[in-house]
Amino acid sequence: MRTSFNIPDDLLAAFDETWQAEGLESRSRAVREAMSAYIESHTELESVSGDVTAALAFDYRHEPVIRDLHTVQHEFQDIIKTTSHTHEGNWCLETIFCRGDAERIRTLVYQLRDFDAVNRVNVLLLRP
Repeated sequence: MRTSFNIPDDLLAAFDETWQAEGLESRSRAVREAMSAYIESHTELESVSGDVTAALAFDYRHEPVIRDLHTVQHEFQDIIKTTSHTHEGNWCLETIFCRGDAERIRTLVYQLRDFDAVNRVNVLLLRP
């Protein structure tokens, strides 16, 4: 199936550089692998239930989103145990350590991923 995507030029350039350096035969092959990895990580997050411990790491552009991110984090004080924050120029890197109901942690992850200024949210389940 053929499809099209709107991807920022710098992200596409970095993606092309990565798959070519790895020796993959095409961008299509690299996209299929990236989609499979995304599905696997999403499935892992969706499959857990009950109390879990997780680390969420994400990066974002500070100015457009910091107030909204703080609002979201305050809404999840019941599961957020600690955070770590560092600045890298206009970008920030944040790690949130959570413990609580898996559904509540999923909701937090999805809210973080919903911000355009958040580049990515990586989830590490420490204890399912």
